[in-house]
Amino acid sequence: MTIQEPVTGLIERIARALERLAPPKAPTPDFAPASAFIWHPESGSFQPVAEVNRVPLPLLKGIDRLRDTLLANTERFASGFPANNALLWGARGMGKSSLVKAVHGEVSGGSRASSGGELKLVEIHREDIESLPALMGLVREAPFRFIVFCDDLSFDGDDTSYKSLKAVLEGGIEGRPANVLLYATSNRRHLLAREMVDNERSTAITPSEAVEEKVSLSDRFGLWIGFHNCSQDDYLEMVRAYAKHYGLEVHDEQLIQGALAWAIARGSRSGRVAWQFIQDLAGRLGKQLDGNG
Repeated sequence: MTIQEPVTGLIERIARALERLAPPKAPTPDFAPASAFIWHPESGSFQPVAEVNRVPLPLLKGIDRLRDTLLANTERFASGFPANNALLWGARGMGKSSLVKAVHGEVSGGSRASSGGELKLVEIHREDIESLPALMGLVREAPFRFIVFCDDLSFDGDDTSYKSLKAVLEGGIEGRPANVLLYATSNRRHLLAREMVDNERSTAITPSEAVEEKVSLSDRFGLWIGFHNCSQDDYLEMVRAYAKHYGLEVHDEQLIQGALAWAIARGSRSGRVAWQFIQDLAGRLGKQLDGNG
C-alpha cells in the first residue's frame, strides 16, 4: 500500500460528505400544462394561466409596422434562430402589452408551429425584477422557448434593481439562456425617471459617465419599438375593427360620432380608449363581448 492510497480515500470520503450536505438541485418545473405562466419568486414557482387575456393580432390596428417587427423577431426566436430582447416604449394605451400577448398567441398557435421548441410566455411583475436570475436558472434546462414579459417596467428614486436586469440582459457571468427572450413595455424610452438621470448628472464627479451608466440599461435591448399617439383616422379604424369583430350592429355615422365624443370626453385617442368605447357601446346594446381586450 502506498501513502497516496489512504489520502485518495480520504479525499473521496470528504467529497461524498460534501455532496450529502449540498442542497439538492431544484427540479425543472413542468411547463407542459399551459402556454403562459406567472412567476412567483417567493415560492420559486410558475402559476399556469388557463386563458391569456389578449385580443387577436388582426384587431390591433394602426400599428402595422410595429406589429410586423415584433412578430418577425418572435418567429425567428421560436424557430431556433437568433433574435433580440425587445423594449416597447411610448404613448399610454397604444397596445404595447396587447401586442406582446397577441404576438405570442399568434406564434405559439398551430398555424405557426415552432421548430425550436414550443413557445411559452412568462410574466414577471415589475417589483420582482431582482428575482430574474432565479427565474432564468429554472427555465434554462427546460425543453421549451420562453418570452419573459414585464409590463410597465420603469425605475424610480433609489431603486437599484435595474442592475439585476442589466446583468441578465448581457453582463452576467452566465448570461441570458439561449432559450429565453425578454420583452418589456414602458412609457419611458430609457426606463428611468428623468429626475434620476438629472440627479446622477448633478451629483457625480464625472456626470457623463453616471448618465451613461443609467441610459445603458435600455441600450441592452436590441430591439426598440416606439409607440406614438394615434391619429383620428387610426383611432376610428380601431373602433370600426372592434365593432365588426364583435358584431355590434350600429350605423357607421352613429359609431363615428359616438367614438369621437368618447375620445373628446377622455381627452385622448388610443387603442385603450377605443376598446373602452366599444365596451360601453356593447353594454348599451345588450351585447356580450367574447374577450376582455
